[in-house]
Amino acid sequence: MSATRQRRIQKHDFESEKIISLFYALSLYFVKVLKYNGTYTEKERTCMKKLLTMILVVMLSACAANTTKDTSLSDLEKAGKLVVGYTEYPPMGFTEDGTVTGFDIEIAKEVAERLGVDVEFQIIDWDAKVLELNSGNIDVIWNGLTITEDRAKEILFSKPYFDNRIVILTLGSSTVDAISELGGLKVGVEIQSSGQAALEGNAVFSSLDEMVKYTTITEAILDLQAGGIDAIVADEIFARYAVSKNPEGYRVADEVFNSENYGIGFRLEDKALRDKVDEILDEMSEDGTGSAISVEWFGEDLLLR
Repeated sequence: MSATRQRRIQKHDFESEKIISLFYALSLYFVKVLKYNGTYTEKERTCMKKLLTMILVVMLSACAANTTKDTSLSDLEKAGKLVVGYTEYPPMGFTEDGTVTGFDIEIAKEVAERLGVDVEFQIIDWDAKVLELNSGNIDVIWNGLTITEDRAKEILFSKPYFDNRIVILTLGSSTVDAISELGGLKVGVEIQSSGQAALEGNAVFSSLDEMVKYTTITEAILDLQAGGIDAIVADEIFARYAVSKNPEGYRVADEVFNSENYGIGFRLEDKALRDKVDEILDEMSEDGTGSAISVEWFGEDLLLR
């Protein structure tokens, strides 16, 4: 569990315990007072019971408010560290010569610096990314994460910061140029990715020889090279990066599936942290820092901000 998440839970538990202890003490007092001893009338005892009920309602409301209070930003600042969950997905985030690098990685480093905290990059299972986030193992999901309606039910997204499309990547010798030409072929996708969703949602899906799922897109590339699959359906940014590294070895088909936007994923309750990160990304766009990082990786400014 990240230090930020642990600190928040401990803080809420401590404050809730204080409220419960206070109510318990008042309850004991009123129990003694309400005992009939000939001093208080029935009317007075009834008033005291109503007062006790009112105090209970107020305390429970305070306890609920305490539980739902958004301290995500202040907790992160106190913890002094932003834990970023990512998977091997070049050029957005990957390990090269033992160093974590990539476009998203460099953007995250700059954001953390402006937040005044350290940054830690943690490899996650992409298929379990929401669980990793909600369990507190990471503070954000930041690695070519596509904004979708289904994901928005479980994840609080930042504003879109990158435009992308779903495309077909093949070996350079392939002649596949249209989605319909995938019929009868073995097609690879990264599990739980936008590429998988796009392929499953297309009419060609029923005519595939097989859709092969991989834990990482790197595994899919290796199988493509080995002849285990005929094509990969993936984000254009990854496909173009693969082609740039080996222009003769790979090609991108002309027809694309659809456009999509990338966003940063936060826990649903972490609105304060999300808003601050959005604010910093806007600042980076205005002062040219974001553009410079994009040009470094892609040769042009592709940021949506």
